[in-house]
Amino acid sequence: MRKICVITGSRAEYGLLKPLLAEIKKEADLQLQLIATGMHLSPEFGLTYQEIIKDGFNIDAKVEMLLSSDTPTGISKSMGLGLISFAEVYERLAPHIIVTLGDRFEIFSAVAASLISRIPVAHIHGGEITEGAFDDALRHSITKMSHLHFTATEDYRKRVIQLGEQPDRVFNVGALGLDNIKNLKLLDKSELENELKFKFNQHNLLCTYHPVTLENNTSGGQFQNLLDILDNLADTNLIFTKANADTFGRIINKLIDDYVASHSLCSIAVASMGQLKYLSAMQFADAIVGNSSSGIIEAPSFKIGTINIGNRQRGRIKAASIIDCEPEKDSIKEAFNKLYSPDFQKILEKTENPHGDGNSAGKIISVLKQYDVSRILMKKFYDIG
Repeated sequence: MRKICVITGSRAEYGLLKPLLAEIKKEADLQLQLIATGMHLSPEFGLTYQEIIKDGFNIDAKVEMLLSSDTPTGISKSMGLGLISFAEVYERLAPHIIVTLGDRFEIFSAVAASLISRIPVAHIHGGEITEGAFDDALRHSITKMSHLHFTATEDYRKRVIQLGEQPDRVFNVGALGLDNIKNLKLLDKSELENELKFKFNQHNLLCTYHPVTLENNTSGGQFQNLLDILDNLADTNLIFTKANADTFGRIINKLIDDYVASHSLCSIAVASMGQLKYLSAMQFADAIVGNSSSGIIEAPSFKIGTINIGNRQRGRIKAASIIDCEPEKDSIKEAFNKLYSPDFQKILEKTENPHGDGNSAGKIISVLKQYDVSRILMKKFYDIG
């Protein structure tokens, strides 16, 4: 039986991995191993490992690595602690393949430890570009330490090959997040209002904003610019989701808490919505506002707008429903004017999502089951020339 070890370090990442976990669990010739780390184990971020257990998945190991500091020094120390701890867990679990998703620092530590432990890695969502975050460099580094690659578009597949990976190891499977949209029974409006203790208004926005980690001390000022514009929107209620454990993420979370405390009739803040409530909220929102990848990947499937602020997601493939703007008040205000314009609303009706068909988990499982991993650790650099 092939042991597939899946690693998750954040609520958003787990939500994307969930359909894949369910498929692995159903396969008779695959054994699911699950490692929870990072924000899942932090009280500050909601102890979301408990949601994993409630969903019926067994956690085989917990890797404590997240320190209380979100400074560059604190994040670097967390990465070092993770490298030590993952090595110990791999020795105990002895997986045949490790599966990771994305580009966060927790995943970088997990993959670096697997390289030294000589365990093959299957990486999901490689080849993408996020120019405003150091996640960009982490993602490409993870690609070079991985052995199987599952990308969300054909352009991303070509980029992974451009990084020197063998074409027969790189598979365009689409984005896992679309599997959830296709398969989950989303909550209706009254159910969601009861779950969130929140009432929808004439206009509603789902706000998710993370630090731009390649910029120095810009998080507070840029996010305050957004809050000032939101403050002037009429008949609009707001759902804020908290920032991840990135450098200076706590600055954003404090601004959210302060704003909601003074605007309690029209806004709420949620540390972890979970995939079901988050996607359910999308279907009733006018737009996703901020700089989250969910506004790029999942939101177009609901034919709603995305106001994408600043540099964090610069470089990604985007649907016509995405409005890019600078993190300045005038630019954000102009983006809202465009969002509610009749011409843009007509564009939303015809929006097509470029990230696949919602069948990614099955395609990944097929490769994980059948690919010969006996000599997969031996990698040759594929030269396009």
